[in-house]
Amino acid sequence: MDGRDGSLSNADLGELLLAAGASEETSHRRLALERAARAARFWPEEALDLVDTGRSLTALASVGPWIAAMIHGWIEAPPAVPDIPADRDGYLTLAQVRRVLAEDPAWETTPHADLQVHSTDSDGSVPLEEMAEAARSAGRTFMAATDHSRSLKIAHGQDEVQLARQGERIDALNARYIEGGEGFRVLRSIEMDVFDDGSGDMPEDALTALDLVLGAFHTKLRVPEDATERYLAALRNPTVHVLAHPQARMYGRRLGLRADWPRVFDAAARSGKAVELDATPYRQDLSVDLATIANRAGVRWFSMGSDAHSAGELHNLPFAMATAALAGIPRDRILNYRSAEDVVAWAGEVAGR
Repeated sequence: MDGRDGSLSNADLGELLLAAGASEETSHRRLALERAARAARFWPEEALDLVDTGRSLTALASVGPWIAAMIHGWIEAPPAVPDIPADRDGYLTLAQVRRVLAEDPAWETTPHADLQVHSTDSDGSVPLEEMAEAARSAGRTFMAATDHSRSLKIAHGQDEVQLARQGERIDALNARYIEGGEGFRVLRSIEMDVFDDGSGDMPEDALTALDLVLGAFHTKLRVPEDATERYLAALRNPTVHVLAHPQARMYGRRLGLRADWPRVFDAAARSGKAVELDATPYRQDLSVDLATIANRAGVRWFSMGSDAHSAGELHNLPFAMATAALAGIPRDRILNYRSAEDVVAWAGEVAGR
């Protein structure tokens, strides 16, 4: 139980719903319980708060009268919550995110950027120009266009020719924003695959025109061996500015990589590179625990990325904000709260170290 005062939280209720679904013999009821369990992570309020204020639990997504009665019973007489499997443990629910950010609204009201956004130039569902407009309309100060690089063929990664053409479109887009008196800007960026030896899958001369390079692992993500040396090699790559979704975990699917994290974060601190807080609800990478370790290890810079592949996913960013708040990371050490010019200058300094 991780709700207030030891009461059942939405995360607890999700686990209870899953357990009830596993024992339910009626197929349609089992499916209903599984749907409600998935939805529980995204209920914007704790179910307990609705009960306390006399509101109906059927206001929550995927909760009908039968499931509402079941939840009422659990809240009145809390049962033992099943142990959470390791691949589902340590993830914030939306209700937790909203509660954390309500304590310090400046996380959302202070102007900020989004430093990981995808488009149809790789595996996104919306063209780059439309994603930029959606980010601007959402109040972002700037965004990094971080489509995938060439070796990630499953995500339609860009080669150097496609990347250069995208850069020309970004330049034209920024020119239109300037002409229209808009302060919004799109950074020429990439989410580049990094191999075991620390090398990237793009030639260095293709990266020189970019404002920001995120380095990420996308292969061998379930290996049990310690990956510390793999991280250290990636951080030694002079073209990488940000270590993206470092743990490479995924809710209910994989634990992510194992490493000597204090050593990894010490290397990031000494190199002056940033570590990402990926806000995808199914990633939340870094986790609160690892973000706390990174903060204590002296990592100077963090970045936040919605990792949006559609316009709606741009609104994932509060998951990263809540992670930073819980880890004790101040906003003045998060690149998103700086200007686009500052971030580009910072990336140049990192490359020159």
